[in-house]
Amino acid sequence: MTDWQGRHVTVAGLGVSGIPAAKALHARGALVTVVNDGDDARAREQAAELEALGVTVRLGDGATLPEGTELVVTAPGWKPDKPLFAAARAAGLEIWGDVELAWRLRGPDAAPWLAITGTNGKTTTTQMLASILKAAGLRTAAVGNIGVSVLDAVLGEEEYDVLAVELSSYQLHWAPSLRAHSAAVLNLAPDHLDWHGSMEAYAADKGRVYEGNRVACVYNVADKATEDLVREADVEEGCRAVGFTLGTPGPSQLGVVDGILVDRAFVENRQKNAQELAEISDVNPPAPHNIANALAAAALARAFGVPAAAVRDGLRAFTPDAHRIAHVADVHGVAYVDDSKATNTHAAEASLAAYESIVWIAGGLAKGAAFDELVAKSAKRLRGAVLIGADRALIREALARHAPEVPVVDLDRTDTGAMLQAVQEAKRLAAPGDTVLLAPACASMDMFTNYNKRGDAFAEAVRELGAGT
Repeated sequence: MTDWQGRHVTVAGLGVSGIPAAKALHARGALVTVVNDGDDARAREQAAELEALGVTVRLGDGATLPEGTELVVTAPGWKPDKPLFAAARAAGLEIWGDVELAWRLRGPDAAPWLAITGTNGKTTTTQMLASILKAAGLRTAAVGNIGVSVLDAVLGEEEYDVLAVELSSYQLHWAPSLRAHSAAVLNLAPDHLDWHGSMEAYAADKGRVYEGNRVACVYNVADKATEDLVREADVEEGCRAVGFTLGTPGPSQLGVVDGILVDRAFVENRQKNAQELAEISDVNPPAPHNIANALAAAALARAFGVPAAAVRDGLRAFTPDAHRIAHVADVHGVAYVDDSKATNTHAAEASLAAYESIVWIAGGLAKGAAFDELVAKSAKRLRGAVLIGADRALIREALARHAPEVPVVDLDRTDTGAMLQAVQEAKRLAAPGDTVLLAPACASMDMFTNYNKRGDAFAEAVRELGAGT
């Protein structure tokens, strides 16, 4: 669909993706109706902005398909089983996400996309990749699920050589024609199953990122499910499978040798040769899962032809976002680390693996997760645990089954002030040399607006702890 003039398009949802989509389509002559479930003050403010342009907005009713609709463009978070989509499918209409719309609206000389997905590590890896690309002198930006609309990047005035694109499983579900230059699936673990319906459906949507890749499909050697997705993908002739590993890499892999990140994929005679890229100390922080992120970013950059020196320089220049395994302070020989972004068990497992002796602060909204495997794998590292949040009993029960010797403090409160008490209890359990680690393995919304606010509360509690010493 290239002629938008007079086309009736329904945009499902306001917000970060819906508003740019509505504006872009309206500017091209489409007759746009935005539907939105909510009708709060924020939604009314956004609706007024669009209505001033001539866009029709219908608040409080996201279930009914507007009459005459020829295409639906949805915000990625809208579940596939919503009545609006059932009506659209019954009418034989296509349903696109904002990423699909951006892909379709790209110009003939548009920058290629290096795409990243996975259960955990997407944002960090995307930002690392953008830093490496910039170090190579390329015009680039980190966009997509990272908070910068890919639609704004594609349609903006700034010109790019290449885009580093973070994609969620939601976005990939609604992006059937996306074809990246190269792509990576970092890892796969149960997440968002209430949205996708099953682990198989979730994995299949993640695997869409490999479809039509031209140069490299980057996978995690330690996570066979990611390699299976590469095998199942329909790629262009000559596209290669490239693995990353924390061990010694084989041919067509990137890995680690004696503290050095090395490339045996994008070198001549990769059966015998390897290219040094960077040292582990160039990765911030040098936790195992973050080294894996760096290797994945390096693989995508090397697939795009970036020289080895730029990988090193880009990693050195990279500073991670807040609340991602961030060291807050040392108090009486105990390190306090904020990984509030560890909102699921897979992320928490990676965080716990980075330290030897841990007092673990965990809990929140479990989102249907089970904690037995996480606790069993991490039990030997735990000096103690402090549990907070609505679903803390699930973690307490897993600890009782798999780490009965670990002392547990169960805080029976869900107000935001519980974090200060949690940190005080953690201090009581910790000894010099330990790490008090906030890696909740749960969502935050039972107590906090988001994981950022939860991490901020932890950091403030630690500062108060330090001030009182």
